[in-house]
Amino acid sequence: MTEQPVRLSRASGAGGAAEPRPEPEREARQATLYDLVGGTAFFFRLVDRFYEGVESDPPLRAIYPDDLAPGKEHLALFLQQYWGGPGTYSAERGHPRLRMRHVEFRIDQRQRDAWLAHMLEAVDAVVADAALEPEVDQAAREAFAQYFDHAATFLINAPG
Repeated sequence: MTEQPVRLSRASGAGGAAEPRPEPEREARQATLYDLVGGTAFFFRLVDRFYEGVESDPPLRAIYPDDLAPGKEHLALFLQQYWGGPGTYSAERGHPRLRMRHVEFRIDQRQRDAWLAHMLEAVDAVVADAALEPEVDQAAREAFAQYFDHAATFLINAPG
C-alpha cells in the first residue's frame, strides 16, 4: 500500500477568511494546515521568529513602524485564519485587504526578497521545532513557501 500525499486545505472566503467554528464541526471537516501544525501557538511562534529576522535587518526594519507589537499580532491572527483557524482577524479588523494595508510602505524587490528570506527561515525553524509527521512537515513547508512567495510578490508597490 502506498502512502497518499497529505492534502492541505485552508478556509475559503474573502481573502481566505474563515468564520469561527465550534470544535465538533472542526473534527467533521478536512484537516487544515492550522490543525496539522498544532493551531494558534504555531502561528504566534512563526511570527515571533520572523520578526527576530526583521529586527536584525536594518534596511527591512526601516519600513516597519517603531512599535512592532500590533503588526506581530495582526500577522499571526491573519495567518492562523488564512490557514483554517479561528476568524479572529476578520472579526477584529474586517477583510484582510493586504495591498491596501501595505500601500503606505515602500516595498520593492529588495524588501520583498529580504521579507521572504526571513519568513522562510522562520518557517523552517518553527516547522522543525514542531516535530510534525514527515509527510505533514514536507506539505506544510511547501504550502507556506508557495503562499509566502506569492504574497511577498503581490505586495511589491515600488520599482527597484
